[in-house]
Amino acid sequence: MKYLFGFLLLFCTASVFAQQTDRPLVQFSGITHNADSARLVVVPYVSIKNQSTSKQVYTSDFEGYYSFVAHERDTLTFSSVGYQSVTVVVPAGVANHSLVFNVRLKQLIYNLPAIRVFPWATPDEFKKDFLAMKVADDDFDIIRKNLNPKAVKAAGATYPHTVYESINAQDMHNSIVNSHSITNPLLNPFAWGSLIRDIAAGDKSNAASSY
Repeated sequence: MKYLFGFLLLFCTASVFAQQTDRPLVQFSGITHNADSARLVVVPYVSIKNQSTSKQVYTSDFEGYYSFVAHERDTLTFSSVGYQSVTVVVPAGVANHSLVFNVRLKQLIYNLPAIRVFPWATPDEFKKDFLAMKVADDDFDIIRKNLNPKAVKAAGATYPHTVYESINAQDMHNSIVNSHSITNPLLNPFAWGSLIRDIAAGDKSNAASSY
């Protein structure tokens, strides 16, 4: 029984080996492309596994190019991270024992469900924080605060005056002082002349009236 089992195993192995050797060899070459791109964008470093032998693994280079020897009717699997795997069967009856086959891989797209994240553990905490929230001032509130007389006075006392503001303030001060000042006519020589002329005119009028 033991010898019979060994003979069957040897026969199966020999038959499989004979089937593989009976199939012609093919130089299988090509470039791995991105199927979702309008332009021919290569997918580099794609892993290529021969499922018929389960031991032969190849890899395309940084330009997506690959070339290796396989048997006709071998099943090849192209796989890369982020792309769907593609299975290719080497056809039979290849002319000149050379085949160029470009593989196009599609990107894997996962649509994840939307997740809403809240910083509050319960609705009560949300209500509490919402009621205690300080709402920022809008443009009208900011303008109203800036035009407040107290705010304007405080700003005037805080910020230094420019040269033009100082000159205008001095002119305004001088005009106010001059408008409220009282001048003595006795100190003005023009006023003395006017006074003498008035007296002389008064004397002449009195003499004429006496005649």
